[in-house]
Amino acid sequence: MTMRRPRPERAPGEPAVTRGGAPADHDDPERRCIATGEVQPKAGLIRFVVGPEGQIVADVLGRLPGRGIWVAADRKALTKAAGKGLFARAAKQPVKVSPDLVAEVEAALARRMVDLISLARKAGDAVMGYEKVKDWLVKDRARILLQASDGSERGKSKLHPPGGKDTFIGCLTAQELGLAFGREHAIHGALAAGGLTTRVVEEAAKLAGIRERIDGTPVGKDTKDA
Repeated sequence: MTMRRPRPERAPGEPAVTRGGAPADHDDPERRCIATGEVQPKAGLIRFVVGPEGQIVADVLGRLPGRGIWVAADRKALTKAAGKGLFARAAKQPVKVSPDLVAEVEAALARRMVDLISLARKAGDAVMGYEKVKDWLVKDRARILLQASDGSERGKSKLHPPGGKDTFIGCLTAQELGLAFGREHAIHGALAAGGLTTRVVEEAAKLAGIRERIDGTPVGKDTKDA
């Protein structure tokens, strides 16, 4: 019998993996995106439900009751779904779609990341500040390098992610990253290995797919060695 590696403990309904995280197990449930028509693991999709007043609600935690409507964690796909009547078609009923749905989903995903990093900090698995992050990197304690998307590129270039796949997250702003550490702002952060870190990586993959810079380019990728 084939042994599966154990998954980190998580709350019911939370995705096991996102497209930017560790590879999903083959038995990870799949759903079809209403915008692209592609079938993929639930981990790479955002779940929506129809609220009590017929409004479309993003179920970021995957806990809301009702039949799920799924959209890929991609800004173009979500924009298409929101503007082409695809939610009503999938729900088979008239629905109300907020004109700011994309921004609302982006904000919800960012809040989720902030909350998870904050929990990791309280557990002793996250640090902020250039010197502390550098120390964790030197000692191979850092599993993930966090850097603010709006931080100085010159300053950020002095630190490099640890080796391996998906070890850099750069989709949070300095204000958001600071909020996770109880500060006004932060540019550098690091996460140790663990279940919370896995979940941060999962949510970061979704946020990076939705969020874009002011100039319209995606955020969240390490380009120092590009």
